[in-house]
Amino acid sequence: MRRDLDVTLSLAGRTIHPVPHPVPLRVGGFGGAEGLADHLNGEGVDRLIDATHPYATVISENAAHAAKLTGVPLLALRRPPWTAIAGDRWTDVADADAAARALGSAPRNVFLALGRNEIAVFEAAPQHRYLVRSVDPVEPPLAVPQAVYIQARGPFSEADDRALIAAHAIDVVVSKNSGGSGAYGKIAAARALGIEVILLRRPALPDVAAVTTIDEAVAWLDRADHGPSSPVRGV
Repeated sequence: MRRDLDVTLSLAGRTIHPVPHPVPLRVGGFGGAEGLADHLNGEGVDRLIDATHPYATVISENAAHAAKLTGVPLLALRRPPWTAIAGDRWTDVADADAAARALGSAPRNVFLALGRNEIAVFEAAPQHRYLVRSVDPVEPPLAVPQAVYIQARGPFSEADDRALIAAHAIDVVVSKNSGGSGAYGKIAAARALGIEVILLRRPALPDVAAVTTIDEAVAWLDRADHGPSSPVRGV
């Protein structure tokens, strides 16, 4: 563990029971970019790393604005998106509404691999049978005739997701292009089973300095000139 880095991890609070971490944790919003700027100044934060989900655009925009307001150096840690390889059957769409329309009018067995707060739009397509997997309960449940809910926390292996997809006779997966390995099991499983994947296109993010790995982020901290003896405070 790096003892020269004084790190605070900030979570948005979307999950009820977040995974434990070995650093101080705060949960909840700051009150927009100005609130984050006040926090950075009040806590004497030296560096800000935006390591949020690539689809959490508001958080990334607030981080970029707060960095400008305070002069605190900002780095974005962004997972590269998945890219299609031989055997993938991907349909690229703009958002969840477009994904619901892309399912078509004929009934299908759909694996909704999206956040529980983003699936309500599929109520507009009640002819489909839905499998919903989420960390926390979906409350209220979807107002559709057929939906099965599974509570589970990843990462999920290709073998596990292949078994899940086969058990529910899934013929289409709806997912964000999250990148990384932890959520890739369903993509690999769909490829192996010859199943279509409807992928939500990544949104535009602020144009800031960015890296793709934790090691690169730590190297960025090490390159910063923050004095020989005092620890770097970061969030």
